[in-house]
Amino acid sequence: MHLAMRANALAVFPGGYGTLDELFEILTLQQTRKAPRAPTVLFGRDYWRRVVDFRALAEEAMIDDADLALFDIVDEPEEAWETLVRHGLQAHTL
Repeated sequence: MHLAMRANALAVFPGGYGTLDELFEILTLQQTRKAPRAPTVLFGRDYWRRVVDFRALAEEAMIDDADLALFDIVDEPEEAWETLVRHGLQAHTL
């Protein structure tokens, strides 16, 4: 987790308990402002929408609607890059 905290962005791919644990930990830290916001993308719309119903969490008032803006779900690398840049990631040049 400490590596993700120093990251400029976060990309999360489908995974199991460990992946979900790390994802929810960083989202919770960002939600509670205990960690700085970092552009976050979850790869694989079908996977994430099937495994975690984020919209239902908001509808049940378990999270705020604003918390859904902590991440974006994408399918393609180009889409991920565009999303990360739109949320403030800057490319480093030599």
